[in-house]
Amino acid sequence: MAGANNSKTAVLAAIAGNGMLTVLKFAAAALTQSASMMNEAVHSLMDALNQVFLLLGLVQGAQPPDRTHAFGHGQKKYLWNLWSAIGLFAIGAGLGLAHAWHALHNPAAVDWSAQVEVLGAELSLLWVSALVLGVALVVEGAVLAVAAREYLRRARAAGCGAFAYLGRSTDPTLVAVLLEDAVAVLGVLFAAAGIGLSAATGDSIYDVIFSALIALMLGAVSFFLGAINMRFLTDIRDPGAERALREILQAHAGVESCHDLRSVVVDESNTVVVAEIELSEEALAHGLRERIAEIKKEILAGGGEGEGGRRGYAELRAPVQATLERAEEVIDEVERRLRAVCPRVAHVTMEVEGIARPCNNTANSNPNRKGETNSC
Repeated sequence: MAGANNSKTAVLAAIAGNGMLTVLKFAAAALTQSASMMNEAVHSLMDALNQVFLLLGLVQGAQPPDRTHAFGHGQKKYLWNLWSAIGLFAIGAGLGLAHAWHALHNPAAVDWSAQVEVLGAELSLLWVSALVLGVALVVEGAVLAVAAREYLRRARAAGCGAFAYLGRSTDPTLVAVLLEDAVAVLGVLFAAAGIGLSAATGDSIYDVIFSALIALMLGAVSFFLGAINMRFLTDIRDPGAERALREILQAHAGVESCHDLRSVVVDESNTVVVAEIELSEEALAHGLRERIAEIKKEILAGGGEGEGGRRGYAELRAPVQATLERAEEVIDEVERRLRAVCPRVAHVTMEVEGIARPCNNTANSNPNRKGETNSC
């Protein structure tokens, strides 16, 4: 839950920052008629709206299991994130490219030295743009720092590099905030470059070019975020959980072999793992005689049928119950070990195919017994 709270903090910070910047950038774009500034304003508006989607996903995804959602509502987060990515591309990138195209064919002659009154002070249009972009860079940088700090913490915990973790992270909400904020910072720098070059050369083409680059960046990030969230909505496997279970089964003296080990990621807090296993006859037999004798005593002490009937029932039930109890102990122990290594594993299903006899020097015996190896 701490990770979810940190993601929510990053999202709320991004909404507040982008909401303020949207107003500032639209005001500056209206004054300067700059294509880059207008695309930056649209960029900030889309970021704010998309991060509202991310927040809705976090809130709905945190709902507990119910009658129709056995593992909670975690996948709703991926659905809202997917809508966010689609919105960022279709609206943000589409509008940005349309505006750049319009500015290219209808260039506006901007006098960057013209003076305008802002809060009682006379400033040139170039200074207005510089101040707005300076504020944007500080705010976007601060918001990016919040997301980057949490992202890097999780990457280190997963033993991944910063770039490798982009494709491996189990929290696409945090990845979305990080990438959107990173693109926002780059967008400010692109807008500054476009406006600066246009002011220096008197040619508005630089403003148009950098405004188009801002829109293209939005599209690229949107495709990437869409791919990440689609991956979590298509029943992907959890290689880490499968590897951990395989290692635990291979090392367990009670398991002879395992087959058909598979997993499904429901969300970052819920993985389902299934496997077929054969139990070790040698391990199950250890202490089985004493356990059968104890169960017989319990059955005989329970009364009920006549002496002969109870004794016959005890002879039949005790070996079966003792074997099942020992098998349950092995499975419960494996589950405990797996959850200790992978707390995200919410459910483990192990189907017992049978009890295998120990077989020396084959690929189907347990390494805990001399001269034998386990197949899993």
